[in-house]
This record gives sequence, C-alpha cells and structure tokens, in this order.
Amino acid sequence: MTTDHLTHDRPRRRARPVASKVPEVTVWFWIIKVLTTGMGETASDLLAHVLGPIPAVALGAVALGAALAVQLAVRRYVAWIYWTAIVMVSVFGTMAADVLHVGLGVPYLLSTPCFLAALAAVLVLWHRAEGTLSIHSVHTRRRELFYWAAVLATFALGTAAGDLTATAGLGYLGSAVGYAAAIAVPAVAHRWGNLNAVAAFWGAYVITRPLGASVADWMAAGHARGGLALGLAPVTLSWTLAILTLIAYLTLSRRDTPHAAPA
Repeated sequence: MTTDHLTHDRPRRRARPVASKVPEVTVWFWIIKVLTTGMGETASDLLAHVLGPIPAVALGAVALGAALAVQLAVRRYVAWIYWTAIVMVSVFGTMAADVLHVGLGVPYLLSTPCFLAALAAVLVLWHRAEGTLSIHSVHTRRRELFYWAAVLATFALGTAAGDLTATAGLGYLGSAVGYAAAIAVPAVAHRWGNLNAVAAFWGAYVITRPLGASVADWMAAGHARGGLALGLAPVTLSWTLAILTLIAYLTLSRRDTPHAAPA
C-alpha cells in the first residue's frame, strides 16, 4: 500500500519547507512498523516487570522525549533516528494504555474509544490547519508535530484495542489472525474501491499496532494464556535484532529515502 495519490494542499502561507523526514511507504515500511509494535509491546512489559511500573513509565517518557528531540532536530530523513523515535513511541504508547487499565482501573472498553477520539481530534486539527493528512506532505515543522502527535495516538489506540480483543475471548492468536485480516481491508478498499490513499494509509497504520502486539504477546505469553511461552526478553531481543537488520539494509540501499519535498 502506498500514498501516491495525495490530497492537494489548500493555498496558504506555510513555514519554510524542509526536507521530508518521513520514509517512503514501501513494503519495508510496513514490515518494520509491525516489528516495532510487537517489540514495543514486549519491551514495555519487560521494563515494567524488571523496574516496576512507575520507574518504567518515567524511563519511557525520558527516552521518548530524547528520541523525538533528535528526530525534530535533524534536517532530513535518517532511518535509524526515525525508527528509534517510532520504537520509543511504541514503548511509551503501550505504557500509556497499560497505566490507564492496570494503574487506574480504566477498562479497555472505555479507553479504546477515548484513544480513538484523541486520534480523531489530532487528525481533524491537522487537516483544518494544513488541508491534508498525507505523510508525503510532512515538510514543515508544524506538520511534523501533527504527524508525531497522530503516531502517538495510534499506538495508544492500537494497544488498547489489541488488549480489548485479546481479553474479550479471542486470545492473542485469535486477535492476531483477526487483525491480519483487518489490515487487508484498507488496501482492498483503496485498490478496488473508492477509499483514497490517505485514509487507507491511516487505517492500516492504526491496525499495525494491535497486529504486531498480538503476535508478540502470543509468542511471549505462557501456555496457560494460549501463548508459545518464549518469554518477554527473548521475544524483545529477537524482534529488536530483526528491526536493526532491516534498518541497516535500508540505510545502505536507501530504498526508503523520501523524494525531495515541494517548496
């Protein structure tokens, strides 16, 4: 799935454009995106188990802030910087959803629509301000800030939605199968229906979160919970190595390097 057919920006005064810092949407984008969601899920659970919930959240917040600061500071797309920020968003997004449920007792049935509303609000504000939600138009600082706000909201939403379906009777494997089928819907609707590329992208982007998290949880969870009992640390390490390998490949091949942004 790509976002080749983009919405046109409405004429308006904008900040001085910078080079795009968002990668091209290729098959490699979707593979790494799913891997980061699963790795973020198990890494978050592992940190909470080893450090305790409060220190883990504090560490996650600091790491997220540092990663985003570096991402915002660079002037062009750098694969390892961008995907480090995505990983940190994944870890902290998981923590945000888990804190609401475990720490504050908010049920997933309530937190899921709340995160959905938060994402909708970000997208509405972004579109009203810029006239487009295309990630290929992220070449000003304001659009970049909207983009990362939307990304954070999708991770929190996806975490809550994945846990909701897993605890509602489907289990981790059932949830993974369901989300694997669901992620094909935006692609099919875009290719053979009337769904525009931008809507298809964000629809698939949200679904990658519960898909990757459900697969990782299934691999890590014990047999009593319907999992493979591989453990949090081994799953986190193996998915991290897969992410690093793909980032190294993209850094060398530059297959995901974005085209020059329009002025």
